[in-house]
Amino acid sequence: MSKHWILRTVGAAVAAVIVGAAVVNAGSTGENVSEARAKLTMIVPADPGGGWDLVAREAQNAYRGGDIVANSQVVNVPGAGGTIGLAQAIRLEGRSNTLMVTGTVMIGGIVVNRSSHSLEDVTPIARLADDYEVVVVPADSPYQDMGDLAEALRDDPGSVAIGGGSLGGTDHLLAAMIGRDVGTDPQAVNYVPFAGGAQALTSLLSHSIDVGISGYNEFSDQVAAGNVRILGVSAHERVDGIDAPTLAEQDIDAVLPNWRGVMAPPGITEEERQELTDIVTEMRATPEWQDTLERNRWDDTFQTGPEFEEFLASEIDRITTVTEELGLA
Repeated sequence: MSKHWILRTVGAAVAAVIVGAAVVNAGSTGENVSEARAKLTMIVPADPGGGWDLVAREAQNAYRGGDIVANSQVVNVPGAGGTIGLAQAIRLEGRSNTLMVTGTVMIGGIVVNRSSHSLEDVTPIARLADDYEVVVVPADSPYQDMGDLAEALRDDPGSVAIGGGSLGGTDHLLAAMIGRDVGTDPQAVNYVPFAGGAQALTSLLSHSIDVGISGYNEFSDQVAAGNVRILGVSAHERVDGIDAPTLAEQDIDAVLPNWRGVMAPPGITEEERQELTDIVTEMRATPEWQDTLERNRWDDTFQTGPEFEEFLASEIDRITTVTEELGLA
């Protein structure tokens, strides 16, 4: 039994205790107030500082500003592309005052990590917004555009260290898609996984990696400071507020939106599911959340109910297929 496996198992057990304690504590409510509106726990299946964490913290601010939830707390349960946090959410079966942040990253993480759980094991609540990936380099990088990077990948893919989030996540998928489109074996791309965008940024600034891939907000401050440059954006068309061309504009067929959403544990009633849906719907309408969308350059793609379920099913099929085609499974 490896030391890595033991540490990972212990970490998961500790996370379960923390999340369980948080949710139990959140269960004390008034007679006329639902558990979810009294105290809502949001599980972030990643380290603090990343995209999922940002979604939860911004939502928490909107719940507070809109007087929607009396008290809310964020619990980070990182690891394995979000699948450890997913496992914890599943173990909280029947807990109606819990939401888990999820999105594109988790689907790939489930496939790559051969998780015994899937998003079909939890309860869909809402799709909140879409984010887009950016490909960035240090300010002094020799790569001036995606054409330069494509040439380097074709010549010697192993010589270009590309850093991003967990294996199988959106960052990894985009790196592999770029490699495939420029004529390189996706599995030959030298991808370096990190626990979150903050760690990838640190390595990029120290030149430990050559290229970084993550959501725009992971790099926006350093872009504004002139320390890193954006080579391309993974959107269909240019994104307002991001002064950089898309990958498609540079003849690279790699469009990859990164959707963000929330799920509830399994085993809740239809009434409890509707209450959580109402809470998130009210949150989306607050000025605080609308400001969040504008400030973070997120597309408002809000969905609930059957519409979200249909999107989720198609997205699971799409990302699973892409992951397997790229040889990442």
